[in-house]
Amino acid sequence: MKAEYDKLCQEVWEHNRRYYVEHRPTISDTEFDHLLAKIEQMEKEHPEWVTVSSPTQRVGEQPTKGFKSVTHKVPMLSLANTYSKEEIEDFIKRMHKLEGKKEVSYCCELKMDGTAVTCIYENGVFVQGITRGNGKKGDDITTNLRTIKSLPLQLYGKDVPKKLEVRGEAYMPHAVFEELNQAKEEAGEEPWANPRNAAAGSLKLLDPREVSRRNLAVKFYAIADIDGLPVKTQYETHQYLKKHGFPILAEVKLCHSIDDIWKFAEKVLKLRLKLTYDIDGIVIKVDSLSAQRKMGATGKNPRWAVAYKFAAEQAETKIEGITVQVGRTGVLTPVAELTPVFLAGSTIARATLHNQDEVKRKDIRVGDFVIIEKGGDVIPKVTSVVTEKRPSGTSPWHMPKKCPSCGTPVEHIEEEVAIRCPNIERCPEQNLRRLIYFASKHAMDIENLGDKVVEQLVKHGYVKAPSDIYTLTPNQLAQLEGFKEKSVSNLIESIEASKKVSFPRFIMALGIKYVGIGTAELIASKVGDIQGLMKASYEDLIQIDGIGDKVAQSVTEYFENSHHLKEIERMTSLGVNPEKVKVVTFTGHEFEGKSFVLTGTLENYTRQTAAALIKERGGKVSSAVSSKTDFVLAGESSGSKLDKAEKLGIRVLTESQFERML
Repeated sequence: MKAEYDKLCQEVWEHNRRYYVEHRPTISDTEFDHLLAKIEQMEKEHPEWVTVSSPTQRVGEQPTKGFKSVTHKVPMLSLANTYSKEEIEDFIKRMHKLEGKKEVSYCCELKMDGTAVTCIYENGVFVQGITRGNGKKGDDITTNLRTIKSLPLQLYGKDVPKKLEVRGEAYMPHAVFEELNQAKEEAGEEPWANPRNAAAGSLKLLDPREVSRRNLAVKFYAIADIDGLPVKTQYETHQYLKKHGFPILAEVKLCHSIDDIWKFAEKVLKLRLKLTYDIDGIVIKVDSLSAQRKMGATGKNPRWAVAYKFAAEQAETKIEGITVQVGRTGVLTPVAELTPVFLAGSTIARATLHNQDEVKRKDIRVGDFVIIEKGGDVIPKVTSVVTEKRPSGTSPWHMPKKCPSCGTPVEHIEEEVAIRCPNIERCPEQNLRRLIYFASKHAMDIENLGDKVVEQLVKHGYVKAPSDIYTLTPNQLAQLEGFKEKSVSNLIESIEASKKVSFPRFIMALGIKYVGIGTAELIASKVGDIQGLMKASYEDLIQIDGIGDKVAQSVTEYFENSHHLKEIERMTSLGVNPEKVKVVTFTGHEFEGKSFVLTGTLENYTRQTAAALIKERGGKVSSAVSSKTDFVLAGESSGSKLDKAEKLGIRVLTESQFERML
């Protein structure tokens, strides 16, 4: 049995490597999840098998109590910037002088626009992750980095070094950034300015479960100390990292002249538009690692490398008008209608202005000339107003007092930045947006049922509620513009296929305010199926670890609405069948209602695993010992918590006693 468990773990890590490093998965996401579920089941039956490198140990259970400052053994230096071909030529001349020869090779790479991190591995296992900080000291964010699915917790291949420190960049992919920013706006919160800020802020969250929901990624490009490693050049470094399972940069080029470097820069500039993450230039490094060491650093910059930064993807255009969109949760979003302008590979005619506060802060007015910016897949935004070109007679813009879709007076909740239309049931635009979201890839994932098709279905009166989608006939679809026999057949098949959907996705499709995919998964794991969710009270929901008052209240209110209950009943009667989630429950267990504190190092469990086992059995885990503590689980090297427990007369459990009580 243990051999099967070890083999399964290795199999999951291999699939992880194929997905994140090779970008050539050999199994589907569903099959991968099934393998992970088998490991989780085995670990529940044999918790003593769990190690920190288990594929299940990415997300910790307890919020971090701040971040410990750690001194970098090798400083994390920042790069000097160049902005022109001439400045790169000057750098090359300096390298020739420092090397004492004219033939110097350079390794050129993408310059990631994320958050620099360093990761330490011992005997192939990830043990510590640290931010750059000030270059000399950074914050220990090990628990948060562990949640990043593309970061290997265990290294792959033979000849894994005893100790390895690698450097890279954590980032938020464009698609994740847009999805989370949309969710922030719908929740009435201020959106992030860019993916870099979003990634940096996510890594400094105290709760690793929330970090996990941010779906960050990471790429690696350097080794802090190469002593004893079979690597002599920066170019070889990338291959060495890839060999051991690290995700590496998409583009790396060995160059021998300014012409080679410039061609690479021009290639990357074109490629930039197709990347799924932000870059802001290229990095040029002397390829020889021994030469790098000889050259050293000046101040906080290495002498042997520079960054060439691209000019921002910006354009100037005019605001012809400001329209207001109504979202599925009633949030009103101002949108700039622009004189069309070509930028970053496409013609831009609209740009989001996010909210009323953003418009006021930048003093954006109809008739203004503005600078817009766009990178990759990120939605275009207005960065500034060209005030010297402002025409006379313009006036500050204000959000309408009534909903532009249904005419209902709008509301502003004090703690939110959003303005909302409260007419949830009868606002046509809200209903349309909910229907579009229901069919989207984040929810029911109905292929061939995009925004324009939904709009046509609503316009024809065929669809008024999500359940109507499951009553559509080939005859009705044939009436839609652009729909021939094949299109009709494809959409009917997609609708039928969507009836079998995962329970978390179905919860997402309902469009409950404040419920994102992470929250939906949490709820699904505790209630099991739709009947369990409909019966769940506020008290049931608030007890779910990771669910707060706002979400519990929103979910409860949703299911108190008889219209929603009838709609779900109709969908299920039409064949929509969300897959049930197995819920493991313990009743009447000795741990039920008891408060635990964990201290010291356990031999067979991580603290996260032990905490999960306690919570599954109805117990609570606290960080501090008090008179209300029932048990203290003490491992090796227990400190002041053990002393305090003994002083207060609290029962102290050894690991073997804990196991017997399980």
